[in-house]
Amino acid sequence: MASPKILAFAGSTRQNSHNQRVLEVAVAGARAAGAEVTVVNLKHYPLPLFNEDLERSTGEPDAAAKLKQLFFEHDGLLIASPEYNSSITPLLKNTIDWVSRKVGDETPLQAYRGKVAALVSASPGALGGLRGLVHVRSILGNIGVVVLPEQVAVSKAHEAFDENGQLKDENQQKSVSGVGAKLAEMLQKLAD
Repeated sequence: MASPKILAFAGSTRQNSHNQRVLEVAVAGARAAGAEVTVVNLKHYPLPLFNEDLERSTGEPDAAAKLKQLFFEHDGLLIASPEYNSSITPLLKNTIDWVSRKVGDETPLQAYRGKVAALVSASPGALGGLRGLVHVRSILGNIGVVVLPEQVAVSKAHEAFDENGQLKDENQQKSVSGVGAKLAEMLQKLAD
């Protein structure tokens, strides 16, 4: 039986991003549960702001095509989403929008159909990015992605991690790792 394949990324490209760190904890959980995980940094896929005039005049950007191919090659998505002004980051929304576009013989939203996603977040604030996850969940659900109910939002993220990138709170570490494991287990069940 093949291992489930998960594409993991954060909606932040900031150096020392809290969400990049929380993503790595969840990725470790997914790998420990038997998944093959590909971690990408969205800074390596620079995209213009989506607009249909640009799409019509220049076509799909190379970075969008490469990202979309990664979506096609993976069964699940593990996303760490920062919260900007109680919502999702422009980077993450723009990425979702470009990957959603139909090109050639593709069906609408084909890169998202049949995918299962898990969400985590981290923020210096008291809610840990929780309000942003509500919007990510809504967007993904509306484009055909099944989003697992389990999620973790790490508050006070600027103090939450040790020097090795692990969460200082053992229960929180287990919870975040468990989100990744749950995604791997769900994908395995769907494949069986």
